[in-house]
Amino acid sequence: MTTSHDLTLEQCGQAFLSSATFADEALFHAVTTKLRNESPVHWVEHPDFNPFYVLTKHADVLDVELHPNEFLNAPRCILGNKEADAMQEMQGHIVKSLVQMDDPEHRNHRNLTADWFLPKNLATLEDRLNELADRYIDKMVDFGGQCDFASDIAMQYPLYVILAILGLPESDYGRMLKLTQELFGADDDEFKRDDDALAGILQTVADFVAYFDALTADRKANPTADLASVIANGMIEGQPIGHKEQLGYYIIAATAGHDTTSNAMGGAMKALLEHPDQLARLKADMSLLPLAMDEVIRWTSPVKHFMRTATVDYEIRGTTIKAGQDVLLSYWSANRDEEVFADPFSFDVGRTPNKHLAFGFGVHYCLGAMLARMELKALFGKLLPRLKSVELAGEPQLTKSTFVSGVKHLPIRYEIV
Repeated sequence: MTTSHDLTLEQCGQAFLSSATFADEALFHAVTTKLRNESPVHWVEHPDFNPFYVLTKHADVLDVELHPNEFLNAPRCILGNKEADAMQEMQGHIVKSLVQMDDPEHRNHRNLTADWFLPKNLATLEDRLNELADRYIDKMVDFGGQCDFASDIAMQYPLYVILAILGLPESDYGRMLKLTQELFGADDDEFKRDDDALAGILQTVADFVAYFDALTADRKANPTADLASVIANGMIEGQPIGHKEQLGYYIIAATAGHDTTSNAMGGAMKALLEHPDQLARLKADMSLLPLAMDEVIRWTSPVKHFMRTATVDYEIRGTTIKAGQDVLLSYWSANRDEEVFADPFSFDVGRTPNKHLAFGFGVHYCLGAMLARMELKALFGKLLPRLKSVELAGEPQLTKSTFVSGVKHLPIRYEIV
């Protein structure tokens, strides 16, 4: 196992540039523990990347999140190499999603679908979520006591939920899953579309555009009571939503709406298997389920980072971030901060309080946070009481991605009653 003693501070900073770091939990946490303790506002330079500061402390990530005027999403909302940054403007002309927007544009577009994610509206989904949970537990029974929980269950259940909300036909679900994996797993040998990650992403985006342009034409002609119709016919300040913003909306709903939750679901099973005492504790007291699922979200932090660009000189821990400089907000690191979480490397199904930042904070707080929690509680609320036994049946594997990542394979052996 890699420890912080094996790494220099420079190596720790460079580790953020490699997707392999995020597929190795021990390495990532060794890197970020050292940075939190020794260089929490750390400058990273590399010939292939535009430089940036990486922020690993909870308080500093929160500080930036709470100052959206001083730190903008645009123009660099996600870490990429210089070629990717250079393509950002061009990509912006193809699609533009909420994660690339700042107020007032962000607020206006967020409000377009915000009602769909209000508690009173999501509450109407509870019966459907429970039905789907039963369906996927039945699938586990049909698998005969052994399956890949990550790919067979965790990647499927949230996909079904969000694409049903969008109103897409079930026959297209496999296509959407493949495109999502290509988009977020562009560096992963199993999912990448092209050896050139950027070329692969552009090809995938082009496929998304073609699909959602056809969907828009259909929903304009035949609007229904689904989220796709809201997006297709959306109005922003009295004008039809722009084409690139419309495409961005579809893509973020279809991808972030399931991939982040599926990573949390797979990570939940992995964490419970690795902490059998906590699994037993939760099974014995299912009233802990809401706390346990929030602990899962902290533990896995599926969205590993976002980036912000300073609009003014801004001081963090004695370091002045100059106007125009970028900062990387490391959520996975912030969610293991020793100053915020008691025994942060302990998986605790009863953890409270749990001030994790896995959904972001402030104006960019995740629209789907409540839905993600509901899906996790529905599946595990149904599964755990029926799970007589469960154990690993192979080595877990994590996705190679610096942005959205989690467990991609989790072979398990189990008995369900």
